[in-house]
Amino acid sequence: MSGLMMSNKKLIIIAGPTAIGKTALSIRLAKHYQCPILSFDSRQIYKEMNIGTAKPSTEELAAAEHHFIGTHSIHERYTAGIFEKEALETLDKIFETNEYCIAVGGSGLYINALAYGIDDIPSNEAIRARLKEEWQTFGLEKLAQKVKDVDPEYYEIGDMQNSRRVIRALETFELTHEKYSELRKKTAKKRPFQMAWIGLNTDREILFNQINSRVEIMVKKGLIEEVKSLEPFNQLKALKTVGYSELFSYLKNEIPLEEAIRLIQRNTRHFAKRQVTWFAKNTSVNWFKPDQDEDITHKINQIFLP
Repeated sequence: MSGLMMSNKKLIIIAGPTAIGKTALSIRLAKHYQCPILSFDSRQIYKEMNIGTAKPSTEELAAAEHHFIGTHSIHERYTAGIFEKEALETLDKIFETNEYCIAVGGSGLYINALAYGIDDIPSNEAIRARLKEEWQTFGLEKLAQKVKDVDPEYYEIGDMQNSRRVIRALETFELTHEKYSELRKKTAKKRPFQMAWIGLNTDREILFNQINSRVEIMVKKGLIEEVKSLEPFNQLKALKTVGYSELFSYLKNEIPLEEAIRLIQRNTRHFAKRQVTWFAKNTSVNWFKPDQDEDITHKINQIFLP
């Protein structure tokens, strides 16, 4: 579809921390605008990971057309760059018959790839290989501290538990003598559709209580059994994530179950704080509480006024 024809197409982006109520709002908006939903959750995309990723329920999936939920395997290599390409192709098809589409999720990297494009930042294999050796020798925390020293902005918003992203930030700085956080801002691509950014947040105590409760519900629904079934693949990148890593430690008898659950709750709270920090940096995001449907639709309609 040509850019001219696409210019009247509208992508409503719903972002925010985990457990805030993004899925429920996306379905309400999908019904209101009579359009499909495209997920930018970097873990719900995997078909083997269900309970621990808080995938939409069978009823929720039936309530609206969904894309990128359980569409790929943990055994496939998948990146934000691949998501950018596939999501743009999917949007192109959606916009052939729909004026609107809802994009919902919590992965800042994935939605930035879709909205602005993947950064065209130089890389160097020799530097990366040396940094990988440093990581294996001295641990990730030491490398993360280096990121904090040279690029405190990225240290605050990046996932410092992700070795690939930590190494990428240091590799970029060594190669260009510029901050990764700054270089990433310079590479936005034009998209042939309009965008309205909606961010959901609430009082921190309320959010943290919701997170703690959600983890307890996941355990009751069978999270331990799900993780046990994935234990043979625990070295895969997709499974090095909150809710799975802690239970792998429990299954190896490294920590008791109560401690694993406590760590999942704590690490999810930390993750939620990082998500809020990430999206707060984006000045296009309009912030609301999850139940402000009328205000949200009013703002969306206002943004898309001709």
